Amino acid sequence: MKIVAKIFVAGHNGMVGSAIIRRLQQDSTNIIITASRNELDLTNQQAVNQFFADNKIDQVYLAAAKVGGIHANNEYPAEFIYQNLMIEANIIHAAHTNNVQKLLFLGSSCIYPKLAQQPMKEEALLTGILESTNEPYAIAKIGGIKLCESYNRQYGRDYRSVMPTNLYGENDNFHLENSHVIPALIRRFHEAKLNNEPNVTAWGSGKPMREFLHVDDMAEASVFVMNLDNDIVQQETSPMLSHINIGTGFDCTIRELVETVAKVIGYQGEIVFDASKPDGAPRKLMDVSRLARLGWKSKINLEEGLNMAYQWFIAQKDNYRS
Repeated sequence: MKIVAKIFVAGHNGMVGSAIIRRLQQDSTNIIITASRNELDLTNQQAVNQFFADNKIDQVYLAAAKVGGIHANNEYPAEFIYQNLMIEANIIHAAHTNNVQKLLFLGSSCIYPKLAQQPMKEEALLTGILESTNEPYAIAKIGGIKLCESYNRQYGRDYRSVMPTNLYGENDNFHLENSHVIPALIRRFHEAKLNNEPNVTAWGSGKPMREFLHVDDMAEASVFVMNLDNDIVQQETSPMLSHINIGTGFDCTIRELVETVAKVIGYQGEIVFDASKPDGAPRKLMDVSRLARLGWKSKINLEEGLNMAYQWFIAQKDNYRS
């Protein structure tokens, strides 16, 4: 008989946290614990410690983070580094202090150097200079990996880290100014279709390559990694290089992405690429061979995932994060 597990999902209202909860709810033996920002300030060490002491937690998914686009990272770098470091340090230390043996920390592909060889292997960590626009956020995420590794090395904990590629899907932020590329495109093409606009302009040449993973796949992979036998994980990782990339292993051009979004939404007008706008890095792709050897690969292809994201967007109508 399977043992009942009390699982704390930090960041349960976010895109990743809410997807992890949907996945965990498929197993009736899981007791899921959450706390809203009003109930628990994750940057308050004493409050976090008390929360862990009160709830007798067995496992933690650390999906809570302060996130934002390039503009927000540039405007508020102190908030990004301080809040993320505090959230990670408080939760990881409280987990240890309250004898929680299993924790999964969710990072970001921005931990890798700006000029990392493509596709990016886990070994690329700390081998070069980071992208300057979100360096404070990336440093905080690297700190999270190293917190997990240090508590494992000193105290024998089983705290694991996963680094997702670009995510999209249900509960994404669809704000036109500060959302990521997929939700921004979905909203832009949806509005262009409604207004019968003859053309839509996309930034850049459309040539850069990017990788996108549906958040339901991310949740599936997170639960998979959390539940792996520790001996198997240790065969694939080392104590000071323990994080695991999560992605599809496939990328597409921005042009292909834009055209697929237009197809999914049913936009019939012309797509214009404004090559005077910056392209960013020519390619960003995660090497997911470590995860594949552990036994997991993504299932949701891009067109299928975009369809799911668009259906959710439409169903929300005026309720989506705009």
